[in-house]
Amino acid sequence: MAKKPRKKPAGQIRITGGRWRSRRLSVPEVAALRPSSDRTRETLFNWLGHDLTGLACADLFAGTGVLGLEALSRGADTCVFVESSGIAVASLRATAGKLVENPEQIQILQQSVDQWLAGGGTSFDLVFVDPPFSDGNWATVLTGLTARLRAGARVYVESPADQPWLWPDAFSLQKESRVGEARLRLLGWAGSP
Repeated sequence: MAKKPRKKPAGQIRITGGRWRSRRLSVPEVAALRPSSDRTRETLFNWLGHDLTGLACADLFAGTGVLGLEALSRGADTCVFVESSGIAVASLRATAGKLVENPEQIQILQQSVDQWLAGGGTSFDLVFVDPPFSDGNWATVLTGLTARLRAGARVYVESPADQPWLWPDAFSLQKESRVGEARLRLLGWAGSP
């Protein structure tokens, strides 16, 4: 008799790789919160490689923070999480408090991505851009992000599969795939701020 696949409990997702593999994260009830699926994240981290040692990351529109936490689980040095929902930020802080041993590795900011981009500061090797699909501001975010990227940085963008948009010329498409209703793109940036 074949085993039935185990379903994840409602309101939870899991980290798919690295030192926190299979750890479950709570998904708070927040309008438009749509965590990236396991399959999506497995595709992304196959593209990126499973060892992200030394990278500085940013998880924009963080929600559960699963993309940034996946990167930290795989050895990224730091991650800045930017999320506007107070409920999502509280949940992310609780989750990070259970996983992250060194609090200097993370920064969780409750603000809009536009506010964060206007603030300037640290530059990054890897940035995750996964806004609510109803926002549709991918190109605007990428344009604002160029001042925060290190040479050779990569930017992951998740958008609706049926909604075309053009990324700024400063970026080049490295990988692209469709998973369900989402279009996944890994963009490279070779410029300098």
